[in-house]
Amino acid sequence: MLGDHTRPEVRLGRSSWLWQRWGMSIDGTRYGHGISVHAKSTVTIDLNRECTSYDALVGVDDMTLGPGTVRFSVYADGARLWRSPVMRGGDAAVPVSVGISGRKTIRLVVEPHRPFDSVAVADWAQSRISCG
Repeated sequence: MLGDHTRPEVRLGRSSWLWQRWGMSIDGTRYGHGISVHAKSTVTIDLNRECTSYDALVGVDDMTLGPGTVRFSVYADGARLWRSPVMRGGDAAVPVSVGISGRKTIRLVVEPHRPFDSVAVADWAQSRISCG
């Protein structure tokens, strides 16, 4: 982990590759910021303080060419709080909003729907953790 442990931080040793981006695009709509990951990924975030919600818009990035169907999930302290429908390239972004009060860790997971879908790039656009 990097930082002073007083705010949410990605746990590097327990997370997959991620690309913090500005200007990502899902179904032709551009978003100001977020993270992009491979279709099989886990990003673990230690909250380090009392936080109330996690919000994002998720989808397959427009840079994915060809196949790419994925499913997104949000876990907190090991319990799944939210799961998307199966999403394909060209689908509109789906909003995520989960309460995380009293939680210590959240985990953002993307799973390929079929084995060859692991080449897809998946986006957590407008990704935001709200803390007190």
